[in-house]
Amino acid sequence: MDSALDRLDAARFLQIWQHFDKDDKGCIEGKKMDDFFKHMLHKLGMKTEEITEDKVRRMRERFVSPYDSDPDRNVQIEELAAMMLPVEENFLLLFRRETPLDNSVEFMRIWRNYDTDSSGYISANELKGFLQDLFLQHRKSITPQKQEEYTETMMKMFDKNRDGRLDLNDMARILALNENFLLKFKTDACSLEDRKRDFEKIFAHYDVSKTGALEGPEVDGFVKDMMELVKPSISGMELDKFRKALMGHCDINRDGKIQKNELALCLGLKLS
Repeated sequence: MDSALDRLDAARFLQIWQHFDKDDKGCIEGKKMDDFFKHMLHKLGMKTEEITEDKVRRMRERFVSPYDSDPDRNVQIEELAAMMLPVEENFLLLFRRETPLDNSVEFMRIWRNYDTDSSGYISANELKGFLQDLFLQHRKSITPQKQEEYTETMMKMFDKNRDGRLDLNDMARILALNENFLLKFKTDACSLEDRKRDFEKIFAHYDVSKTGALEGPEVDGFVKDMMELVKPSISGMELDKFRKALMGHCDINRDGKIQKNELALCLGLKLS
């Protein structure tokens, strides 16, 4: 059982938690905890026949306070995460819940405000401003002391070579980006109508401004998700390189944007 729990990180814990806490109340009824642990073990790769009642009981005894006299009371996410996750992953979990992002476009728009020289890195001071803007965007107040705490903790967690900067992958892990939107669509053979329908959904997702063309961070978000389909970890420099190649290939009228029909042609579709 411990080997399965070794695979538990902040992102996976939050996904499992949200399966039970659909209203985002931050707590789960105690009587649902057995189902919670069964679902967790299944998601961590344990076979159904291996998930015994005894294992579930031991998990409850280990991670739900043994001093709790009421087994049916609500279990708080902070309480359970503190017992199940390493300190760094626990920090990430709570930060992700406070600052969820809708899509890669939103992430790239904020990133570009700080990586102005397209170096693929941001410094500790830039990170502080990044976090401040992020909290403002989600209408959450944060004290200067808490801002310093978040900045210092994140630099310690992700600046592995201690050069005082973070890269694109670091920030993508810190923030609560939803699953890559493009993973929802099948890339194998399907009918032309299916491909057109999927294309419409994809374009609408990245065309956040609803102008009928992708530009700026909308192109960045699309490029980021496309690249991650074949290479899970990408750098800012790699993203800029692929972005330039995509614009060169798709921006037929050279207006600095990718029109809907231009992207369709790049993907081998002809819209009627």
